[in-house]
Amino acid sequence: MSKKFNITLILLILPFIFLSLFLVNEISHRLFIKELIYIGIGVIVFVITYILPIRKLLWLIPIIYWFNIFLLILVDTVGLRILGAQRWLKIPLLNITIQPSEFMKTTLLLMLGYLIYKYPPRPQYNFKEFLKLSFFIILPFILIAKEPDLGTALITLIIGFGVLFIVGVDKKIWITLSIGAVLFAPIYYKYIMKDYQKQRIEDFLNKPSYHVRQSMIAIGSGGLSGKSKDEATQTQLKFLPIASSDFIFAYLVERFGFIGASSVIFLYFILIFYLLRIAKKLKEDYFAKVMFAGVGLMLFIYSYINIAMTMNLAPVVGVPLPLISHGGTSFINFMILFAILENLISKKEFIHTYGVK
Repeated sequence: MSKKFNITLILLILPFIFLSLFLVNEISHRLFIKELIYIGIGVIVFVITYILPIRKLLWLIPIIYWFNIFLLILVDTVGLRILGAQRWLKIPLLNITIQPSEFMKTTLLLMLGYLIYKYPPRPQYNFKEFLKLSFFIILPFILIAKEPDLGTALITLIIGFGVLFIVGVDKKIWITLSIGAVLFAPIYYKYIMKDYQKQRIEDFLNKPSYHVRQSMIAIGSGGLSGKSKDEATQTQLKFLPIASSDFIFAYLVERFGFIGASSVIFLYFILIFYLLRIAKKLKEDYFAKVMFAGVGLMLFIYSYINIAMTMNLAPVVGVPLPLISHGGTSFINFMILFAILENLISKKEFIHTYGVK
């Protein structure tokens, strides 16, 4: 089928990739080499995903979803335990590890897109229909939270219900859920939440952890326009932990100051706005609508939580800064998502119908 590659989406992504390479190289040349490998793999995965006839392969989505659920169950039974968390599976022949919970967010978006495409709202979902869709959101939430990985589990939950909110659900259901969540929260905190998770919340409310204190010092020292690499002592002298991944935003501000931080936040705003604008234009194409809205929502949640936690405005939950933090799983995951969007947006009839260029 004829396609016209959408260059706008690529141009909105590239600045983040170049910035990531620049920052990671300054922090560690060894990690920079690994980052190049991750980007190379991401590009290959992007191309393969882009050329697939995705709309003809929608029948595969339930199989992919249940396979990912199977992997999450395997994590619970035979997964690797690192620093008290059992989140990884080891691939024996390749001697590498994967984190199925990271891919679950993409799989969940695909599954919701498939279900909403098959059973669209008319014009809103009622309570029975909402419960059926909620099952596919709550199941991975429970499995991921059990690892334990409450941060990823909550993000999965927010993305799933956020998509349903955008597509259309009776407002009475949201009111009921909100009241239930408020009533259940103290019970979850007291009887279900792990001790280290409670400690993170207490640190956030009372006294910032060492990681967050060093992050705030780095951010504060950046001033208006930042420092040179040699003067960025919080990172170069290793005071700032995990500077290349979870706290890379702190190094960004230390190097480029308020101006640099504001510019990156503005770039995120443009990318998210572009995706949501396309989602809004879609009417009956529910699969594409879910994917564009879901990716935009995911970018917003990731970037907001990561930036907020570096400034002690949210608990530390190990969420990477999208497309900038060093790490292969998250980057490849986003490359798959962007390839799907590019595939959907570049169809000739899609451009004609929705006027997206």
